[in-house]
Amino acid sequence: MTKKVYTRIIGTGSYIPERRIQNDHFKDYVFYDPSTHKPFDKTNEEIITKFHEITNISERRWITDQMVTSDMAAIASENACEAAGVDVNTLDFIVLSHNFGDVAHGNTSVDTLPSLANKVKAKLKITNPACVAHDLISGCPGWTQGMIVADAYIRSGMYKRGLVIGADVLSRISDPHDRDTMIYADGAGATIVEAVESDEPTGILSHASRSDSDPYANLLYFGKSFNKEVDEKNLYIKMAGHKLYVYAITHVPGVVKDSIEMAGLQLHDIKKVLIHQANEKMDDAILKGVFKLYGEKKVPHDLMPMSIRKLGNSSTATVPTLLDLVVRGDMEGHQINPGDYVILCSVGAGMNINSIVYKW
Repeated sequence: MTKKVYTRIIGTGSYIPERRIQNDHFKDYVFYDPSTHKPFDKTNEEIITKFHEITNISERRWITDQMVTSDMAAIASENACEAAGVDVNTLDFIVLSHNFGDVAHGNTSVDTLPSLANKVKAKLKITNPACVAHDLISGCPGWTQGMIVADAYIRSGMYKRGLVIGADVLSRISDPHDRDTMIYADGAGATIVEAVESDEPTGILSHASRSDSDPYANLLYFGKSFNKEVDEKNLYIKMAGHKLYVYAITHVPGVVKDSIEMAGLQLHDIKKVLIHQANEKMDDAILKGVFKLYGEKKVPHDLMPMSIRKLGNSSTATVPTLLDLVVRGDMEGHQINPGDYVILCSVGAGMNINSIVYKW
């Protein structure tokens, strides 16, 4: 049988900030109704309780004041390189997926110059000029999109080894008067990918995507604080939460099914589903939707590990961080064994979905 080139993950790494922000941190916040721009008539205890019921988030991690996104990305990358046992100067490319750049403490301005990938290359002290470094912005699915780009690089024969990173700091661009701020977290995850020749399919087997820019491009945007007394120069992340939820549970199951079929597999072949940690209730509904498409009602309890309960939603970082935790044995009751088929899936930015089928 003729050997083919596949993209295989040879090392994972992550950086989880040390600051633990529990739900009671928000008990003294003043949340405003987005329609009236006045404080809610509910108590914060009621708001926080309802929030926990919907998302199952009890705490999240926020970055320390002196750090920025590229710092986290560099640490996660170092951990991935160490796990892979590779010299950073053997990397052919770096793809860093993020959404807001190096936002400094006390400032909501997006900072993307120079590119974060180049900043990470410098922080890793990579002197090889042939190692190309570039950023990728695709909302929460940024890391999965980065993996798809890396797969194209490797399968084309252009490059043989690279670093794919997902990193974001959401705590600094969230409106303290918006109850959605309780969802957001910070973090970074990274993977080392490498070309491998094999006569049996391995690594990335398939990927399916969709991007519904029309009519969903404005479900996630930068906007003013819900408190009109806040300086109008400051802009914060805003989202149409319910519409995003409906979009995700409506369209993600079909994309996951497409990726499984493209890999020539059946649903029962999949051993783990690692999905973007946005909202536990939403992720459960998505997985049930996948099983429904196959005429199945019962979902195995150990199929989908969840990190959102303790880590919150760190956007592009959630899937690679979750992968690293599972690989390192830090997710109780979850492991990935050689030969396992795994789904790596993300939805976000109100319009983008990726699902990758990977053979470990």
